[in-house]
Amino acid sequence: MSTKLTMKEMQDEVDAYISQFKEGYFSPLALLARMTEELGELAREVNHYYGEKPKKSTEKERTIEEEMGDVLFVLICFANSLNIDLEEAHKIVMNKFKTRDKDRWTKKDTE
Repeated sequence: MSTKLTMKEMQDEVDAYISQFKEGYFSPLALLARMTEELGELAREVNHYYGEKPKKSTEKERTIEEEMGDVLFVLICFANSLNIDLEEAHKIVMNKFKTRDKDRWTKKDTE
């Protein structure tokens, strides 16, 4: 049975996992490099499924879901290492989109 977690719960879960190791979180620069690496792996999978570059028969089968999970994990590590509450970050960015960009896109008819 799947239990949905809040972002706070995900951040706490990742923190509990990382906190068991003496090394702790990587530096912000190392985390950014790791995020870039994971994003590249996600891009590669998207290109295999939706782009013009089929997967080689020798390449490991990965899913877009798995690669997004890797990106999310590193993002959470990055946020935790800088004491950033991702729920608060989400509120800030949604407010920005709802105000600054409220008339930027063509809205669907609501009839």
